[in-house]
Amino acid sequence: MYILSNDLPEQQLELYQALEQEFGKSVDFVSDTNLEVADLFGMKNGEVAYRGYGMLDTEGNVVFKTVNDHWGEEFDQSIEEIKEEYDKLTN
Repeated sequence: MYILSNDLPEQQLELYQALEQEFGKSVDFVSDTNLEVADLFGMKNGEVAYRGYGMLDTEGNVVFKTVNDHWGEEFDQSIEEIKEEYDKLTN
């Protein structure tokens, strides 16, 4: 599980630490400066990406995506949805 972001590494670290402080856990960041992965997910919005989350299968196909500007504020809920989608793939 990763957070994709086109933010600078310093900004990514700030968010990582804020999530960890607020929820006792966080998720590693991966840089997507050209929004290539966001585009793959259909979440590219001009020069930025929609906020949200999704999942790829082992073949690189999009399994699901959720556009949600508040995923970070709703971190526990976001993680639960991701776990449910993952369980659908593995069962």
